[in-house]
Amino acid sequence: MTFGEQPAYLRVAGDLRKKIVDGSLPPHTRLPSQARIRQEYGVSDTVALEARKVLMAEGLVEGRSGSGTYVRERPVPRRVARSGFRPVGGATPFRQEQSDAAARGTWESSSEQAEAGAAIADRLGIHLGDRVMRTRYLFRDAGDPMMLSTSWEPLAVTGRTPVMLPEEGPLGGMGVVERMRAIDVVVDNVTEEVGARPGLAEELLTLGGVPGHVVLVIQRTYYASGRPVETADVVIPADRYRASYHLPVK
Repeated sequence: MTFGEQPAYLRVAGDLRKKIVDGSLPPHTRLPSQARIRQEYGVSDTVALEARKVLMAEGLVEGRSGSGTYVRERPVPRRVARSGFRPVGGATPFRQEQSDAAARGTWESSSEQAEAGAAIADRLGIHLGDRVMRTRYLFRDAGDPMMLSTSWEPLAVTGRTPVMLPEEGPLGGMGVVERMRAIDVVVDNVTEEVGARPGLAEELLTLGGVPGHVVLVIQRTYYASGRPVETADVVIPADRYRASYHLPVK
């Protein structure tokens, strides 16, 4: 194989992908059989099989037991807004994650005390094993799962205060900035790092994806005078949503 020349299975997958994208193979159409691919492209059964595997891993096709492989419906990606603007009166966690959403959004949450693992301890600037409040969220849009979030807050900051539980108490659901202000902690900075990886099995099961689908992972941390007071991992299905940033210019 010369420089720049693709392996045969990628060449076949690329041609089939082009037909899916341009509509020659519309959604719900049966993908050509392995024998048909072999004959049409002059390749071996192994190459034909590997090409189909590539398209399945990319989420373009899906196998149906006893029926064959079919082109999947391709969702039009929607925006998940990330904003540096804080609405007057504070914001619920869902509004922080989707600041321009209409009232179709709902969420479920659960909080529990836990010990900080190495990665979380490093992100929060605390010691391994220090106590944190861990809160897990499942966000829905019109009833459909759209996003997962897990947040950690050091109990050295919030423990034995009215805001120890993010979703309970007088400021339950008001968001990190407003809750911290209530205990005289002034949040003045937030960082977000965006990455992508294959979704974990349990994430895709909850979000309605298929094995191999890619998710966006937004690692967010709030700071007060340089001290981390909350960190979170936000997980979004990359085939259905895009992170859209609106950042004020000072």
